[in-house]
Amino acid sequence: MPRDIPVGNGNILVAFDKNYLLREFYFPYVGEESHTKGELFRFGVWVNGRFSWVPEGWSIKKDYLKDTLITNVELENRDLNIRIYVNDLVDFQENIYIKKITVENLSDEAKDVRLFLCHDFHIYANDIGDTAAYRPEAKCLWHYKSMRHFLINIYANSKYGIDYFATGSKERKTGEGTFKDAEDGLLSANPIAQGAVDSVAGIYLKIGASKKETFFYWICAGTNFQEVFSLNKLVTEKTPEAILKRTADYWKLWADKEELNFDLLSPKLTNMFKRSLLIVRTQIDNRGAVTAGNDSDVIHFNRDTYSYVWMRDGALTSYALDLAGYNEISRNFFIFCAKVIEKEGYFLHKYSPQGALASSWHPWFEDNKVKLPIQEDSTALVIWALWNHYVLFRDIELIKQLYKPLIISAADFMLLYRDSKTKLPLPSYDLWEERKGISTFTTASVYGGLIAASNFSRIFGDTDISESYRTAAVQTREAMDKYLYLNEEKRFARMINFNKDSTVEIDKTIDSSLYGIFAFGAYPAYDDKVSSTMKQIYDALWCNTSVGGLARYENDNYHRQDKNITGNPWFITTMWLAQYYIARAATKTDLEKSLKLIEWAADRAFASGVLPEQLHPHTGEAVSVSPLTWSHSAFLIAVGEYLDKLLEIEKCTACSQSKFTKKRKQTA
Repeated sequence: MPRDIPVGNGNILVAFDKNYLLREFYFPYVGEESHTKGELFRFGVWVNGRFSWVPEGWSIKKDYLKDTLITNVELENRDLNIRIYVNDLVDFQENIYIKKITVENLSDEAKDVRLFLCHDFHIYANDIGDTAAYRPEAKCLWHYKSMRHFLINIYANSKYGIDYFATGSKERKTGEGTFKDAEDGLLSANPIAQGAVDSVAGIYLKIGASKKETFFYWICAGTNFQEVFSLNKLVTEKTPEAILKRTADYWKLWADKEELNFDLLSPKLTNMFKRSLLIVRTQIDNRGAVTAGNDSDVIHFNRDTYSYVWMRDGALTSYALDLAGYNEISRNFFIFCAKVIEKEGYFLHKYSPQGALASSWHPWFEDNKVKLPIQEDSTALVIWALWNHYVLFRDIELIKQLYKPLIISAADFMLLYRDSKTKLPLPSYDLWEERKGISTFTTASVYGGLIAASNFSRIFGDTDISESYRTAAVQTREAMDKYLYLNEEKRFARMINFNKDSTVEIDKTIDSSLYGIFAFGAYPAYDDKVSSTMKQIYDALWCNTSVGGLARYENDNYHRQDKNITGNPWFITTMWLAQYYIARAATKTDLEKSLKLIEWAADRAFASGVLPEQLHPHTGEAVSVSPLTWSHSAFLIAVGEYLDKLLEIEKCTACSQSKFTKKRKQTA
């Protein structure tokens, strides 16, 4: 089930499912150490003797407060005559998750209302050896195991502390869990439980006819009880309302940090741009890790998650953030890259948010030979993105720090990891992580990476090294013409492999990733080879349904919903098509195609602005992980490049200056 309305601060990530049930709680790294294992934190309501769990019988509206990472949720149950307004947030500075809840009595008679918030922690992603207890000195609930502690408390009826609670066992033959204790409107007050445990906090309210009552609930996260106890004290001293206000103020300031040319966009696209920035921020750890997505339900598909750092995704997300002016975040990513790059100068499949090597399905041994299990585009794109970062911000101190351990190391690897005869990169896994060979996308990215490395070494005075990288890039580009372009089909091959008998195995599948031929500088967008390739991509992969959008490649079976349609539409692929129309645009009219695709993405986002990985080709419902960081970064890139191109082509005939003031600060 896709996740919606994530909130976080770079240490904590909290996310909800479509039914507004908390399903993800990561701490202290975004994407690492899931303390829920994707299980439900139930929310129940008891009114005058009648009980209801959300979502049964409830209408649910989910959004954010404008330009913030504070949710704006409305729950309504007509049978109970109750409406509930909720704001969720993680304090921008401290590791505190807060929920503000206002309950409205929709009837003309007073009501006895009891709300029950359940906690199904699986600390360190398992249910072995957890403890749930009531701590009377703070009148709070406390879940802990080893170095992870969670303190839960409430402010209601003008006082701090939990008066109604229960702790107990779960997931055993003898019972489902302590949450069942809430269904009669009463809690047992059992003060401690150990093993596989859960807990419930109750709030009892008397609400007059057509009246409202507000209370606050929060979870403090830390490494020991004293730490979470101190955070709880901070909430009571500052007040939850003050923390909500300061967090709202912070995110509004953050979202408006860069005065981009939003006057050139519709209000809808401006709002979606800011929302994408904020959602991307929730998926990025404060120590630089850019996680791909944090939706635990994908575990049921392949027993693993997207909660890792793929350098390709991270590089493109950093490029998106740089275009938007958020270079502080991309800076941290590049430093993260320098810490985890292998000593030989390449990145492996993926990494944990802490920087450890993550799980992989790429073998080190194949056909009785040792193989390097890499996706070389991940190495190349980090250097390509770093050059774009430098062009925009002239961050010389950063480049000095990264020059030898990251830039030269990766460039030397790309230089050497080539076939001596063809000058093409040696085989590696493609960006979809499905097949090994010499893919056009990887080759194009290597071209971009080598040109970037050449530029870096030139400005550092290493002219001989610079020339060797540039020569290798030119050779790579020439090899693309010779080996990867299909003259008869007038498009590029997806991939080739050279057999032992010198024959060439050609994968002619039309693949959206062929957009890389222009995206990283190998060919200009108006080149005939590019034009013909991109036209065939559109003709073969556009979903001719009411949903629209571009599929990944012909007969893509990953989460495929209709065998009569070549594949599900993806947001990233559709934005790649927009990038192509932007890159070749010469007039404002030429940009209209790209604008329609950008609007397509905004129109198909969740009401909250969240973008999943894929869409059902007929219903438009989310398929696979949500939110997907790459989807949002692709949208940000398309909008950023659209604005830059519009500024470039709309010039005064008299003075040749742009008709618009470029508001993003750049030093390019």
